[in-house]
Order: sequence, then structure tokens, then C-alpha cells
Amino acid sequence: MSEPNPRLPPGAPSSAPLGRVALHAVAAGLTPLIPVPFLDDYALYQVREQLVRSLLEERGLRASTQAVETLAGSSLGRTLGGRLASYLKGLMLLPVKKVFRKVFFVLWVKDCVDVASVSLHHGYLLHHALERGDLDALSLQGDKPAAVHAAIVAACAEVDARPINQALRRLFASSRVLMAEATRVFRNPGNVGPRTPEPGEGTEVKSLSERLLAILWEERGYFTTLEAHYARHLTTPAPPPEMKAASGA
Repeated sequence: MSEPNPRLPPGAPSSAPLGRVALHAVAAGLTPLIPVPFLDDYALYQVREQLVRSLLEERGLRASTQAVETLAGSSLGRTLGGRLASYLKGLMLLPVKKVFRKVFFVLWVKDCVDVASVSLHHGYLLHHALERGDLDALSLQGDKPAAVHAAIVAACAEVDARPINQALRRLFASSRVLMAEATRVFRNPGNVGPRTPEPGEGTEVKSLSERLLAILWEERGYFTTLEAHYARHLTTPAPPPEMKAASGA
């Protein structure tokens, strides 16, 4: 996966790690286009784990497979939108009507957006955690990766991601790769196997990641708030469920 050459608005800082976050978020967002059960989830895990390793290596850090999987949230699977799209693909032999095509495409875009959004938020906060020094060679061997990941998940649950998701939706809805794949599926309903990358696809992924990197700059206030939520949760971890019950929470 090549490094993006970010074209940011005037005054925006250039960051190689954030460029990688944007690039991997776009790549993750395209994994729902793999119309094979389990293979799409596997591809997503690979992209997310590759980003974790890349951000760690940027700071000269290496981690065990378990730590990488924990930080990548490899237990996260396909979204509800993805499952619905998968079921719809199974009905492709039925007569295809215009409204069906529209619903199918909307669900597919939603799945891409959902996956990209999670990958973007988690990747951004992992980059932030490394900048803060929350992870080092020693803590990567202990329970700290789990604590960092838990704080990331808790922080993401507290913000309204709709502005980011709307921007991502515009990004993916205009994707030539996504539209070409949707067209392929509808033209060949009996052949929805593994897809072959289109010529120039890498160039488009790079272009989408550059546009996403610009969104990070435009929405810097949102991500500053996200950072604050993360810091609070890492400092004060949420109590276990049994403690919440005991306290009457």
C-alpha cells in the first residue's frame, strides 16, 4: 500500500501517520465490496492490523500478534448494513427492479461508510495515543493495549459521528470503484465471486485518502473533542459491569 501524498488546505499540517490512517480507513471501507462471506471480514482484519503495525513501526515499536489484534479490534466484524447487503446479493436471481438497485447501492454505501468510520476513528485515536506516549516497548507486553483499545471504544461511543459519516458517505457514493462493482454484480447476478481490482484502482484509493485527510483537517475541532474523551477514559477506566450493578448505576 503506497504512501499518500497529501494535498491539504493551506495551513494544514502534513502528517505521514495521519496519511496512513486515512489510506487504511479508505482501504477498510472498500472491504465490503468483497462479496464472499468471511473473506470480507478477513480482509478488514488484515487492513486494520496492518495500520496498527505501521503506526507502531513509525515509532520504532514492535508488538506481539495478540497486542496487534487487540489494538486493531480484530473482533469487530461485518456491520448490520453489510449483512443486509449480503442477503440482498443472495436474491440477485430475482427480477431486478430500479428501486431494488437503489436500496442495494444505498446499503452497500452505508456498509462502506460504517467500516471506514470505525477504522478512521480507531486509527486516529491510536495515532494520538502513540503521540501521548501511552504505549511503549514495555507496556505493549502487558495489559496496556487492552486498556488503550477500551478507552478508544468508549471515546468513540460518546461522540456524534454523523458529520464525519456524512462526509464519508459523499466520498464513497462518488467512488468509481464502488459503482463499478455494483454494476458488475447487477450485470452478472450468477457470478458474484471474488472481485478483480480495476485498472487505476490504486490511484483512486489514494485520491480518496487524500480527500479524507483534508476532512480530518476541516473537522479538527471534532477530533480534538474525541481526544479529550479518550484521555478521560484512559485515566478513569469504566468499572466492570458487576461494580456498576453494585453501585446502583
